[in-house]
Amino acid sequence: MQRVVGTIAAMLLALTLGAAAALAQDADPLPSWNDGPTKESIIDFVTQVTTEGSPDFVEPAERIATFDNDGTLWVEQPIYTQFAFAMDRVKATANENPDWKTKQPFKAVLDGDTKALVATGQKGMLEIVAATHSGMTTTEFSDTVEQWIETAKHPRFKVLYTDLIYQPMLELLAYLRANGFKTFIVSGGGVEFMRSFADKTYGVPPEQVIGSSGVTEYRMWDASPVLVKVPKVLFIDDGPGKPEGINHFIGRQPIFAFGNSDGDKEMLEWTANCLRVCFMGLVHHTDAVREYAYDRDSSVGKLDEALDEAEAKGWTVVNMKDDWKVIFPGPVAGQ
Repeated sequence: MQRVVGTIAAMLLALTLGAAAALAQDADPLPSWNDGPTKESIIDFVTQVTTEGSPDFVEPAERIATFDNDGTLWVEQPIYTQFAFAMDRVKATANENPDWKTKQPFKAVLDGDTKALVATGQKGMLEIVAATHSGMTTTEFSDTVEQWIETAKHPRFKVLYTDLIYQPMLELLAYLRANGFKTFIVSGGGVEFMRSFADKTYGVPPEQVIGSSGVTEYRMWDASPVLVKVPKVLFIDDGPGKPEGINHFIGRQPIFAFGNSDGDKEMLEWTANCLRVCFMGLVHHTDAVREYAYDRDSSVGKLDEALDEAEAKGWTVVNMKDDWKVIFPGPVAGQ
């Protein structure tokens, strides 16, 4: 009798495990993506490289996925989030720098004069970033960013910037990690700025974030060793700097890469030259109602040459309006 009961229990356990496995297999790993060729291309690729016995099987150690940040994982319009932070820092520290009231580009920020600020061009932007991102320890800078991220709101959507991450891309990051991929952020944004929120926001730890970097100097402050940020550029992680940074900091070529602008073109080109099957994706901002619509003529997140190359070479282009059921994870006006 005991043997019969044991056999029945074993059968029930096997049936339960089999049903659970079937449910897990049938569960949609990308529920915020509309069914269609774009979603299928992602799932097909992941299945190809993770199925043992497949001619395209890739060992877990080599499953490297790289993602741009601005415009790929969260909103980058109307200005890059880090530049919004820098302008807020100009306002917050203006009393400590009285000459800013008469000196461009700082005067334009303090006066709210967008036209004058734009006229200062990239030089003005870099000057603002250098002035607001240096002269403090790395710990002080991280604390300042965290405080800003917890309070600053987007000018259009009136919610925190971390509420404007893309739900479909969060699902994609989780799906890749569940299938043995190691996910990295490779962005033109400042590495210390992104590291302050990347783990909590995207599940990407600080050591897996590559970005543009300023010089730091080791000093003794109040008898304690610190790293101080100085106004000098060390590395620009944009354009050709992205594959160079990946090689330097990761040491493995990606087999999966996602971007959204011409600044990501070289990263995608390098990924396309991988030794095995590889995946290249672009987020195309086509939804002016729920987010923004822009590409070739945009001053922020310009997508021109990379879009042409994607179409010519068969890279996957995500049409935000058609391919995503929702844009953001929480309630945001317009969704």
